[in-house]
Amino acid sequence: MAAPLFPVNAHRHDPYRTFKFQVLIDSKPVAGLKKMGALKKTTEAVDWRSAGDPTHVRKLPGGTKYEAITLEQGLTHDPVFEIWANLVNNIDGDSAMSLKSFRKTIIINVLNLQGIAVIRYTVHNAWVSEYQALPDFDAGTTNAVGIQTIKLEHEGWDRDETLAEPAES
Repeated sequence: MAAPLFPVNAHRHDPYRTFKFQVLIDSKPVAGLKKMGALKKTTEAVDWRSAGDPTHVRKLPGGTKYEAITLEQGLTHDPVFEIWANLVNNIDGDSAMSLKSFRKTIIINVLNLQGIAVIRYTVHNAWVSEYQALPDFDAGTTNAVGIQTIKLEHEGWDRDETLAEPAES
């Protein structure tokens, strides 16, 4: 018998959906967030041979690299992306760069269908490496939504193991 996917709600069989999520920057939810790239890490495989056994290659774990995360926000009056991007590289030059606050801790909440956080990750030392302030504009489209984009470099993440599966009614 397979282990239940949801220990608290054993009657539940469906995994969580990807359209219910929330990203917090400076402890505030990002307004109009449309899309977030995946949390992904890759550990390099290092070949190693023992001098006494030159015919067999062993694989050892090497350095781990964390992939950048992309956030897409609908074009709104919320300046969170622009303010953060300007902390990293500002038109006023190096004197306007904030060495103190350009790295941030990001919280990612996966929400259930009721909007309750069920899985939480904390991303460490994130900073903006790319910022797109305005999308391409096209007067021939009437239903397109403008999107701002930031690309975040970071130093890894942790899952919040204290966040328990909520009981559903």
